[in-house]
Amino acid sequence: MKIKIKTKEIKKYLDIETNELPKYVSTLINLANQYAQGTRPKSVGQMTELIHQFSGKTIKEWEQWYLQQKPDAIRNATHKILSMLDNFRRTIDKIDETIVEQWVRDLVVVKTYIGLKLQEAILKKGAELIGSNYRFAEPSDESKGIDGYIGETPVSIKPDSYESKAALPEQINVKMIFYKKVKGGIEVDYGELI
Repeated sequence: MKIKIKTKEIKKYLDIETNELPKYVSTLINLANQYAQGTRPKSVGQMTELIHQFSGKTIKEWEQWYLQQKPDAIRNATHKILSMLDNFRRTIDKIDETIVEQWVRDLVVVKTYIGLKLQEAILKKGAELIGSNYRFAEPSDESKGIDGYIGETPVSIKPDSYESKAALPEQINVKMIFYKKVKGGIEVDYGELI
């Protein structure tokens, strides 16, 4: 039996009192922190190591012990995040209907098109790598799990998450090309082809 324990309950069980932040504040601070990297180990310490070194029992003891170990960490992290929030404020003031429309168009038109046409880019790059041509699969090939051909080799193109779905009933008996989305593009494994 699986039971979900909500954060609110965890805090109650551990006698932790925190103030509720206004709506969206936590989300914005979290986003600013991701960019500012204010709470990375370099700034606040390696927390898993620190908590293992801590021998106290309460959150008050933890706070006191932590601040003795890292006296400037909270202040430094706060300043990094506030600086990024200031950048956000200046940027938000520049956002108008035209910019929002550009963003929506890029998401709905461009990124959707790219996402749906990834197979073509993967086939073209594979053909380029082996100095050959490519073509899309015919409808009769698609029923066999073939997405296209690089040279005369039939290939199936799948996201890397496909590999973890071992229980899938589908049997594809052709060369597999796996890809995963990474920052700035995709990473493609042509290992079975090359």
